[in-house]
Amino acid sequence: MRTLALLAIVLASGTAAAQSPNGVRTLSPPGAIKVEGTWSLGARAGDFVFVAGMQGVDPATGKLVPDPEGRIRQAFANLRHIAQSEGASLQDCVRLTIYVSDLAKVAPLVDKVQAELWGKPPYPPRTMFEAKRLFDDDIIEIDSVFYAPQKR
Repeated sequence: MRTLALLAIVLASGTAAAQSPNGVRTLSPPGAIKVEGTWSLGARAGDFVFVAGMQGVDPATGKLVPDPEGRIRQAFANLRHIAQSEGASLQDCVRLTIYVSDLAKVAPLVDKVQAELWGKPPYPPRTMFEAKRLFDDDIIEIDSVFYAPQKR
């Protein structure tokens, strides 16, 4: 029965997904950035959605958005897209970990963009720290967890 339910979800969403023996399902919704390598965009485990570290990659071009503020906004848009594919909104975010290349320069932009996207508090718990180097020499990568109860 569980296999049929998963098949129905996959067919309804048009998303190819893999599932572990314990029911953890990887996510790859249409319109998301493309994955290259040994990682997935996200995973659903019970009522939680875990989104991989998102950068400011434009899904249409596969390239980083050139403008720093635009790149940060795109990173948030990418994680929101994965969360929304599982029925979660930004307000359902229960954890953000944000890696930046330069805390003094990038943190104020993160605060600005996050305040605009969330609209108002409450904001999710967040940790932000400076990393010596990020993939593709990027300025930001955002790791997130969402609460999205499964429909029973």
